[in-house]
Amino acid sequence: MSHTLIISEKPSAAKSIAEALAEGKVKTHGDDGSKAVYYEFVRDNKDFMVVPAVGHLFTLKQIGKGWNYPVFDADWSPTFQANKFAKFTEPYFRNMELLAKDAKDVVIATDYDEEGEVIGYNILTRILGRKDATRMKFSTMTKEELIDSYLHSGKINKNLIEAGLARHFLDFYWGLSLTRALTLAIKASAKRFRILSTGRVQGPVLHMLAKHEKQIQAFRSKPFWELGLDVAIGKQTLKAQYSKDKIWDKQEADKIAEKIGQEAKVKDIKTKIMTQNPPKPYNTTSLLADIYRYFGYSPQQGMSIAEALYQAGLISYPRTSSEKLPKDINYKKIISALGKQSKYAKEAKQLLAKELKPEEGAKTDTAHPAVYPTGEAKKIGGKQQNVYDLIVRRFLACFGEPAKRESIKVSLESGGEIFFLSGKKTIEAGWTLLYGKYAQREEIILPNMRIGDVLKIKKVNLNEKETQPPARYSQGSVLKDMEAKNLGTKATRSQILQILYNRGYLIGKSIEVTELGMQLSDVLEKNIPDVVSEKLTAHFEEMTDAIELGKERKEKVLEEARKRIEKICDSFRTKEKKVGDELTKAVIATQDKQSILGTCKACNGTLKVHKNWRTGKRFAGCSGYPKGCRTGYPLPREGIITRTEKQCEECGTPIIQVRPAGRRPFRMCLDPMCKTKAEWLDKKKLKKAQEESRAASKLAKEMKCEQCNKYFKSKRAMSVHMKGH
Repeated sequence: MSHTLIISEKPSAAKSIAEALAEGKVKTHGDDGSKAVYYEFVRDNKDFMVVPAVGHLFTLKQIGKGWNYPVFDADWSPTFQANKFAKFTEPYFRNMELLAKDAKDVVIATDYDEEGEVIGYNILTRILGRKDATRMKFSTMTKEELIDSYLHSGKINKNLIEAGLARHFLDFYWGLSLTRALTLAIKASAKRFRILSTGRVQGPVLHMLAKHEKQIQAFRSKPFWELGLDVAIGKQTLKAQYSKDKIWDKQEADKIAEKIGQEAKVKDIKTKIMTQNPPKPYNTTSLLADIYRYFGYSPQQGMSIAEALYQAGLISYPRTSSEKLPKDINYKKIISALGKQSKYAKEAKQLLAKELKPEEGAKTDTAHPAVYPTGEAKKIGGKQQNVYDLIVRRFLACFGEPAKRESIKVSLESGGEIFFLSGKKTIEAGWTLLYGKYAQREEIILPNMRIGDVLKIKKVNLNEKETQPPARYSQGSVLKDMEAKNLGTKATRSQILQILYNRGYLIGKSIEVTELGMQLSDVLEKNIPDVVSEKLTAHFEEMTDAIELGKERKEKVLEEARKRIEKICDSFRTKEKKVGDELTKAVIATQDKQSILGTCKACNGTLKVHKNWRTGKRFAGCSGYPKGCRTGYPLPREGIITRTEKQCEECGTPIIQVRPAGRRPFRMCLDPMCKTKAEWLDKKKLKKAQEESRAASKLAKEMKCEQCNKYFKSKRAMSVHMKGH
């Protein structure tokens, strides 16, 4: 049957597109669980099929064999063939093949950005065997916009495709060549296989964080003294601070304190009114930073939540650089729709009574506007509700009036020394009322005072303190620095940060660079500085942007990259053994640190990750074994395990996070028989868990070689083995 084939990026998008465009019922195929779903409908007496991908159905793969570097022989391969964790993509690939046979016309309806254009282009050329198609462009998944996008569809953006293809090849060349070089260096040095990755953007970001870590490590605290007064005004006691925030000499501080009398006189009162304009609309970076700031969700998790809200039709496309709202989205209509949700009714009514003109920033995006709510409402989960509320409040606040704050600085004199009382209060709330809890401001209300008033001093406070090191990056603030330095794109920055965590280069919510991360950064800087060059990375970002604008050719950019990478690899090869020796030490130190899971509740020893070299199974064993502790717990065989610094309220064992390859991370305590796992276990599983727990306890008693993680049941066997080292 001849039909028009519409290609979407995800199954949820396919369903929304079909339901929006259909002039009758939508027929669902593949909903019996036997294969991927696709949709059939009729419009204008024509048959349509909407078939989804699940992200990239093709990925770049090395054509030749071997583990040499650099690697430039790459071509696109079906993802399910190239990656064992992507087998789930095969049914979607087969659907494309099946429906391509009778497709009269093809419409690309993937997300309108570099990634979406590459996804659609690869399907179009490699499965459908075509060079061109019609293109739907939309920023929200609302029915109204999807219909408009279909009716006004145009051609695919070939410059955007070329830019996307160039970025994929750049990342492949850089990432595979340098990752292979580092891994072979470890193998040459220690005869062990440990993948160490770096890449075009990973390297400079890690180096940026490592430089900051060095500043923290090099910091040496200096003592200083703070002087303050407790002064009484009526029934209130207020704290006044000395005019110098730090006194570096103890004797000087004591002398000043001794001069203070029992009263302080008001010498001056200064009042200042500050106007605060409404916030700018969210782009990707500012949205993910605030999601982390207010809710603690990692950038990758925040993007996943925002993507789900977009697919549900609740917000506009969340991958954007823009800080501007288009006038044609009909502000009044959206705010009126939001007003039908009870929690925004009051704010919507307030805005609809005035002219709607949003505050905007300078940044733009050729593909999508700033992130905004569509006005539609659906039942969503707690985390999605949090992010949705933040986006709605930010959108409403953009239309608010400026807020006005009053600051008051009162100068007090006692013993010839000056102290200050500071107050601040909101005098016109403006946009902050619309922003709600996200605009909370500190209010310090001072009582009425006049110059010449005399205040009683209740206490002189002299406190010794120390200077503090630079604050660590948060997972939100690092995204802003990456954007400022043009490292990565709006779509990739959160992924890059997560890769650095997954590789063991970073730990903690307040970002700490591990020994391995520090050593890798240093080795790269000393031996192949181009790999950590922010300037070089930004140069290729600018080149791919120029391809999108039609000012540069893809092949010219890739040829320049190949020459640069060949030069880097030639230099690296002469230092491979030296680099490997340095990195091996860091690998061992980092593995030891990351293996610590928490405290043993039986003996207060340290629970660490161990691996049985015979079976490959992992377990948590206690460092208190030599003193008689036999505590041991089984661990998942696959996935990256990290500690969370939390304990289970039921069993008291540490809670760990497990991140399986290709799946979402999950958290669990160590005890397999804990009540929290009741839903996980039936009788057979419970019996197996008990057996694994006993086996883990047994393994925890065995002798271990710390250099190669092998275990021995006797001291004699251990001794023989150690002679080999």
